[in-house]
Amino acid sequence: MSTRASILSTAEARRGSVISAAVTEFSHRGYLGTPIAAVASRAKISPAYVFKLFPGKESLFVAALDHCYSLTEAVLASGADASADQSPAAVLDAMGGGYADLVADRELLMLQVHAQASTDVPEIAEAVRRGLERITIFAKRRSGAPDSDIQNFIAVGQLCHLIVSTGIDPQSGEWARILVEGIRHPVAS
Repeated sequence: MSTRASILSTAEARRGSVISAAVTEFSHRGYLGTPIAAVASRAKISPAYVFKLFPGKESLFVAALDHCYSLTEAVLASGADASADQSPAAVLDAMGGGYADLVADRELLMLQVHAQASTDVPEIAEAVRRGLERITIFAKRRSGAPDSDIQNFIAVGQLCHLIVSTGIDPQSGEWARILVEGIRHPVAS
C-alpha cells in the first residue's frame, strides 16, 4: 500500500469516528451548543484535524445527519425485507417497526430533533429536506403504497419522535393516551 493510500485510508477511518462522535455530541447539545472541540475530544483527535476532515461545523453536522438518514434507510430496508407479507401496508408496517427500534437509540432520535430545530442554517435545512426526500422515495418505491399512506407513514414517524423525545406517558391523561394509542415506539427508560 502506498503512503498516499495509507493516509487516505487513515483519514477515511478517522472521518467515520469523527462522524460517530459528532452524532453523540450533537444529539446531546444540539448544533449551536456543541463546540468542535467536544467532538474532537470524543473522537480523540485535535480540533484542527476535525477541520481538516470537515471544512466547518455545518459540514460536520450535515455529515452526522446524512449518516443518520443512511442508518434509517438501512433499517427500513431490513424491516421491509423481513416482512413475510409483501403487500404495501405490511411492508410499511414492518418498516415502521424497524424505525421504532432505531429511535430507541436516543442519540439518533435527538440528532433528528436538533436538526429540525436548526433549519435556520441553510445547509442543515437542505440536509433535512434531502434526508426526508430519501426516506420518502425509498418508502414509496419499496412498499408500492399510495402517496397518502406514505404521508401517513412519515407523519406517524414524526409523532413517534414527539412521544419519545418528550417522554409522553399514556398514563398522564386522556390527551396522552390519544397520542400514544396504536403508535409503536420505544418506552422511555
